[in-house]
Amino acid sequence: MIFNRYEWRLVLRVVILFITLTAASVLVVSSNSLFLVIVVPLIAYEVIDLIRFQKKAQDEVSQFVESIHYRDFSRHFDVRKAPNELKPLRKGFNEINSTFKLISRERETQYHYLQKILELVDTGILSYEQETGETGWMNEAFKNLIGVPYLKTVHSLEKREEKLYGELIKIKPGDAKILTITRNQQLVKILVTASIVRSDDKIYKLIAFQNVSEALDETESKAWQKLLSVMTHEIMNSVAPISSLADTMKNRLQSPEIKNSPVSSHLEDLELGIDTIKRRSEGLLKFTESYRSLNKITRLDLSKILVRNMFENLNSLMRPSLEKKNIELEIILRDPTLAIEADHNLVEQVMINLMVNAIEAVKDKEHPRITLSGEIQSNNKTILKVADNGLGMPPELLDKIFIPFFSTRKNGSGIGLSLCKQIMLLHKGNIQVQSTEGMGAAFLLVFSPQGG
Repeated sequence: MIFNRYEWRLVLRVVILFITLTAASVLVVSSNSLFLVIVVPLIAYEVIDLIRFQKKAQDEVSQFVESIHYRDFSRHFDVRKAPNELKPLRKGFNEINSTFKLISRERETQYHYLQKILELVDTGILSYEQETGETGWMNEAFKNLIGVPYLKTVHSLEKREEKLYGELIKIKPGDAKILTITRNQQLVKILVTASIVRSDDKIYKLIAFQNVSEALDETESKAWQKLLSVMTHEIMNSVAPISSLADTMKNRLQSPEIKNSPVSSHLEDLELGIDTIKRRSEGLLKFTESYRSLNKITRLDLSKILVRNMFENLNSLMRPSLEKKNIELEIILRDPTLAIEADHNLVEQVMINLMVNAIEAVKDKEHPRITLSGEIQSNNKTILKVADNGLGMPPELLDKIFIPFFSTRKNGSGIGLSLCKQIMLLHKGNIQVQSTEGMGAAFLLVFSPQGG
């Protein structure tokens, strides 16, 4: 061991002191005062030397403990200039310091590595001390998702997002909950999970925020497709025989033997009723058939599309309607080479649908305007936007407009935006809406890089 030499030196000093004390005792018993005068100073010297030897060791240990206390692992104990008896001690201290320095460096590297990972992930992370509410960590994903650049305490969130703050305080470790917040005038669904971490006798609550809007939209879309498939099948099977039977009954009423019979005048109301049944049955069949289109699109014919060309085609196609209603169309495209990987016919169908809706939304405005724009976001996703300065929509409608059958117009079928959403999900993208009531609306088509 590193202290062997130190221990042997200490034992040697103790043995010499013991021998000297024994000799002094013998001299005292033999009443030999002459030698006693020589031995007593020797004893005093040996005691002082032992104390000084111990004090040197204590000073070295104190300096080492001080460096450990202040985590000063860079401190070096000079072995060459140390007394012989302290050289092993200093060497041992240097070895311990080197080990601590290596451990500290590894922990710091792991900490920075963990920081980088937390900054790269899309999941928002927030930790705060449960007792005081003081925040310990929040990554960029959390700041972007919640829209806050800095939080000193979690209680500061109450003024910005009162409902969200209340849910974060109430959520228990191990629980998961889906919350809806409004960001950039659009609804975002967030999966919130919580856990507890103990560090330095403090309890921290760790909360993870994950944007699950796209995943839920895809699941919801598949559920609607299954429901519509069952509904259209059952309605068609039930209504088609009714329409056929009504047609048969009407033909029977118009046959010569009944038409020329004495009771023909009393059958006019019956014929009128049968006409009504036939007309409504055919209308319901056509209505149901229109929803079948939601489930017909299953594959894409992908190609590279220049956004500039698509906007020019839309301008040419919609110009008669725009000029007739005095609607100004503005096209904003900073990068003329901007392109997307998509099915040209389907995406154009989506854009036309959104343009028709925008025209309807601005028809009563004094200075109606529709804007087409395209850009690439920092995450390399391409955004195509159709914006208008119409009436906008109240917040409670924003999460309903993509539901099949739902429409805000009296003569709307509720199929257009549902079809748009299905087309975008097939492209591994999404469609989002931003709107403030009375200030217009904007529909965003989000395309992932390389169409996937």
